[in-house]
Amino acid sequence: MFVAILKYVLPIALQLYALIDCAQREDSDVRSLPRWAWLLIILVPLVGPIAYLIAGRPKRPGNGGKKPKRSIAPDDDPDFLRGL
Repeated sequence: MFVAILKYVLPIALQLYALIDCAQREDSDVRSLPRWAWLLIILVPLVGPIAYLIAGRPKRPGNGGKKPKRSIAPDDDPDFLRGL
């Protein structure tokens, strides 16, 4: 039973996860290749999803990726205060 899960269900789940993740990303967020190319590569069983997760996904903010812009209150914003 456990072997069947590892052999059949896990690769399908990994492929679905990678497809959905890639399809929902913006074109500029996907690394190394265009998004449409990653979608085609992900269709290759087991190798495609793993390649996308390693080389195609954007890096997390703590690991050198884009940091989310933090909103600041107007009284803490120097540009806003200069305009007063």
